[in-house]
Amino acid sequence: MAAAEAAAVVLSSSLKPDSAPVPESAGTAAATAPTSSAMAAAAALAAAARTGSEATVSKPALATKLLSLSGVFAVHKPKGPTSAELLNRLKEKLLAEAGMPSPEWTKRKKQTLKIGHGGTLDSAARGVLVVGIGRGTKMLTSMLSGSKRYIAIGELGKATDTLDSTGKVTEEKPYDKITQEDIESILQKFTGNIMQVPPLYSALKKDGQRLSTLMKRGDVVEAKPARPVTVYSLSLQKFQPPFFTLDVECGGGFYIRSLVSDIGKELSSCANVLELTRTKQGPFTLEEHALPEDRWTIDDIAQSLEQCSSLLPAELALKKSKPEESNEQVLSCLNGLSRTTRRHCHPNYLPRLLKVSLTMVYGKFFREFWSPL
Repeated sequence: MAAAEAAAVVLSSSLKPDSAPVPESAGTAAATAPTSSAMAAAAALAAAARTGSEATVSKPALATKLLSLSGVFAVHKPKGPTSAELLNRLKEKLLAEAGMPSPEWTKRKKQTLKIGHGGTLDSAARGVLVVGIGRGTKMLTSMLSGSKRYIAIGELGKATDTLDSTGKVTEEKPYDKITQEDIESILQKFTGNIMQVPPLYSALKKDGQRLSTLMKRGDVVEAKPARPVTVYSLSLQKFQPPFFTLDVECGGGFYIRSLVSDIGKELSSCANVLELTRTKQGPFTLEEHALPEDRWTIDDIAQSLEQCSSLLPAELALKKSKPEESNEQVLSCLNGLSRTTRRHCHPNYLPRLLKVSLTMVYGKFFREFWSPL
């Protein structure tokens, strides 16, 4: 509107006659020149106004598309951030792209964008992290118990309090007599259905708090009892003392750090994890499905959701939505309702995508009952 008004001002001011008299023979030419200039200026400003209007409209459209995303996909987690920190970063990028409030702003309000992950990956580890968005968060439980595959590089001769290279060294033992055959000969003991003691630095909880949080705070934490876990396959890929590389496929609840530590003890030495990469989680692989951070966009995730839907078992596939009424039809109906009636409308009477739009436009009326799918 400001650009259009400016165009009108330019046009009207340019058509005002100058104080100097204009010869009658040149009147037509003199009048035409400022008119053409004014029209050009008005056209340019009008074009700018249209461009700004289009940019403004695109944000609600992106927000609607973002909140309609539903399913499971995978991202590539780098070393450094925790799984929770990575999800927050992903959420912030998506909300910023859609022009929506950041998680900090909506921290005390009901979250409009539901995102979760299907299994914690250590901060020092990298690889596949399965993410659920929208209704896809309800499918993540199956990912927690599903199979995972890792490439782990262990270091013999050193033990740490975290069982990996990020921790404080607590013990050192010789390893020079350990051979490749020695390692290969004991791997069978760690294959199949076995019992494993989880590490103290883990996502397991005591009294509602993570063990890792309690340990970092200096609290005394007792080790959790051994629990049954499953290792489907375990092989030695490389041995160059003091380092050894393992290829592990395991079930849910299994800790690679505990495995490497137990292998060191079985060899009458000690060991910790130097590097850890999750190469596969369920049907999602690092090479084919995990989105790097530069592809954490609404369009890329929508495309990935469509591709990954075919990888999921039929019983986990999201049911297709029923045909929806147009936004115009329902809006025209709602326009005839009072605010009080709107406030108490049940969301099931509104199409799914429109509920998102109404939440943005009439948020103060619908916030009480609306929840993301």
